[in-house]
Amino acid sequence: DLWLISMSGVFGSLLIAAAFGWTTLAPSPHARQPVAAAVSALAVPLTADARVAARVAAPLRPARVAGAARMDLHLDDAKQPIGVGIVGCGRIGIVHLDTLRKCPKAKVTSIGGSSSEETVRALAQKYNVAHYSKDADEVIRHPSVQAVWICSPSQYHAQQIRLAAELGKDIFCEKPVATELDETIEAVRFARSKGVKLMVALQRRYDPNFMRVKLAIQSGEIGSPVQIKLTSRDPSPPPKKYVEGGGGIFKDMAIHDLDMSRFLMGEEPIEIFATGSCMIDQSISDLPGPEAFDTAAIIVKYSEGRTAIIDVCRQATYGYDQRAEALGTKAMVMTDNMYPNTARAFTKDFVGMADLPYDFFMSRYIAAYEAETIAFIESIEQGPSADAPVTGEDGVVALAMAIAAGKSAEEQRWVKISEILPTIAEKAPPREAPPRERLGAFMRSIAAFGRDYAGSKAA
Repeated sequence: DLWLISMSGVFGSLLIAAAFGWTTLAPSPHARQPVAAAVSALAVPLTADARVAARVAAPLRPARVAGAARMDLHLDDAKQPIGVGIVGCGRIGIVHLDTLRKCPKAKVTSIGGSSSEETVRALAQKYNVAHYSKDADEVIRHPSVQAVWICSPSQYHAQQIRLAAELGKDIFCEKPVATELDETIEAVRFARSKGVKLMVALQRRYDPNFMRVKLAIQSGEIGSPVQIKLTSRDPSPPPKKYVEGGGGIFKDMAIHDLDMSRFLMGEEPIEIFATGSCMIDQSISDLPGPEAFDTAAIIVKYSEGRTAIIDVCRQATYGYDQRAEALGTKAMVMTDNMYPNTARAFTKDFVGMADLPYDFFMSRYIAAYEAETIAFIESIEQGPSADAPVTGEDGVVALAMAIAAGKSAEEQRWVKISEILPTIAEKAPPREAPPRERLGAFMRSIAAFGRDYAGSKAA
């Protein structure tokens, strides 16, 4: 935890540096290049883009539960910020803390949920947060907290969602909602029953690059989608401790790409085929199932033969590799990696970008973190009439896709999504069906799965 505090200065400096137009990330001696123009180009339209993404971010928009007890968080006074409590003081918690500081409509009023009181106190002092506690429940219960950001380890997410929902507080939860599918479904259903918003942090939906691809598909610019390709490669493998017990590469890494394929296609997946191997880090080769994989390839089949092809790897020596391509019947659109600047070097030995791509998600997705934060805060301001831009149900489907990919890799066969979430794919209405009809089918599927799963466990 103390290491995280010291490193938070680095991460905070990175975010501040991007905002003020300079960076020291790039390895080249020419690395100190202005990036203000690039940041401004991304940031200026993001509020509007975030609203667009909030409308199209998920194919399904479940309605709020009428009459459920909850806190009235609608702000009549636009200047009154929403009180936010952050649970979890690790790397991603600090990223959200930095992001929320930039949002005038939100104010972090409490932070906590760490094994070290010194860690929490240091963060609270550094970020001028009025209340802090080692106890995550105390943060959630604090009267100044109107919305809870859950950034704790995954095994605590479900119980913290239940507590916040019971108190009528809206919830922003880092993925996954829970580590197991039945627990995820139960947490999502409980939040719905209490009438609170539950947003799952699938921030790539708010990245300007991916949003532009989505727009090209949704507007018909490329015609009817035929094939989507997604590449996701980390700069270096994580520690074995991170991989162990996390469910493997499909759950802790490829889940973002699986969700992105669904987001871009705009419909539910039908079946998945996946394969994995250990090519980089032999220290994880003795772990069970997909946890032993550091490299994987996935094919997701959608309606009418549409496919998404995904490749992931835990190491790319040249930087953080995040690319997308969508082929349609009329055209193709693709994105490239993002760099700290647009400088190119020309020498007798090399011609190309002067610096490597951004080195990890904390620098690559700054704009996306800001946009998803704005979108959720705006949905809270709108009150019960607006749902979370990325719902708990989206988290359910993303996890189901990751589970299907893991099962496919282990059994070396196509796995239908209906094996994981019965009826969601095969009996779902067509993609052009009214949203209410699609929603009804989805919620019936969730309910049916909950009953079937409970029955199978009892047996």
